[in-house]
Amino acid sequence: MTTSTRWTAALVVLATTVAVLATIALLATAPALAAGPVAVVDPSVLRWGYVSAAASAGLAALGAGYAVAQVGTAALGALAEKPELFGRVLVLVGLAEGIAIYGLIVSILILNRLG
Repeated sequence: MTTSTRWTAALVVLATTVAVLATIALLATAPALAAGPVAVVDPSVLRWGYVSAAASAGLAALGAGYAVAQVGTAALGALAEKPELFGRVLVLVGLAEGIAIYGLIVSILILNRLG
């Protein structure tokens, strides 16, 4: 394995682990939030909810940044050889940026449930 492949694998494992932990934390707080937004909630529920929202947005942004860096680098190399691939390359970079938007949407949904 090359060094970049090891870093990629480590980042994927880290992101997956944190996403699983954030999901478990959200599921643990789900019974308290089942009735929808409430005025007073147990502080530990709020704490885990905010941690879950921050983790989803932060890790999605890190993953998107890494994906755009990798895809963008390859895209520039491809465009240097074949400029007619610009449209296809632009779609691939846009797909990589979409990861951050998904994380932001999930964090907004979590924060809406917290009230």
